[in-house]
Amino acid sequence: MSGLRERKKTETRRRIQEHALRLFQAKGYEATTVEEIAAAAGVSHMTFFRYFPSKPAVVENDDYDPMIAELIRSRPAAEEPLTAIRRALVGALRAMPAAEQATILSRARLILGEPALRARQIESQRTTREIFAAAIADRDDPPPAFHRQVLAAAALSTLAVAIDEWAGGNGADDLADVVDRAFAALRWPART
Repeated sequence: MSGLRERKKTETRRRIQEHALRLFQAKGYEATTVEEIAAAAGVSHMTFFRYFPSKPAVVENDDYDPMIAELIRSRPAAEEPLTAIRRALVGALRAMPAAEQATILSRARLILGEPALRARQIESQRTTREIFAAAIADRDDPPPAFHRQVLAAAALSTLAVAIDEWAGGNGADDLADVVDRAFAALRWPART
C-alpha cells in the first residue's frame, strides 16, 4: 500500500510542477499565481503547499540530488572524486527519458530568465554541494572536508555552466555530451 501511496505522491508532485512550468511559459512567472497552478493541476492551493513550500520551490525543487549522490557512491572507490561525479552525472543524464530532459530545459530557461530565481539558486546549490561533498567522502583516500567542499563546488559550477550552455542552445545538443565536455574543460589543456 505504501508503494502505491508514494507513487501517487510522486505523480501529484510531477503534475503540479508540469502545470506550473507550462503556465510560467504561457503567462510569465510573476503573472502566474499559486491558485492558478493548483487549479490547472486539479489540486487545492493547500495541496500545492504540501508539495512545494513556495512558488519558487516549484521551479527549484527536484529529486535529483539524492539519486546523483547514490550514483557517486556507487562509482569505483579508487576513482578520483571529480571523475566519479562526472561519470555519475553523465550516466544519469544518458539514462534520463526525453520528457525529463524537457522539464530540465524548461526549468533552466525559467531560472535564467528570472533574476529572483537565479538569486535563489545560489542557496539551493549550497545544499547540493553538501550532498555531493558527503558522497565523495566514502572514496579510497578521501580528500579532507575542505577539499571535498571545493571539489563539489567545482563540479556544481561546471554542471551549471553546461546547463546554461545547453539551455542557451535551446536543448539542441545532447545534455550528457555538453556536461561531459564541460568536465573535460576542467583539465585544460587536455592531458593524454
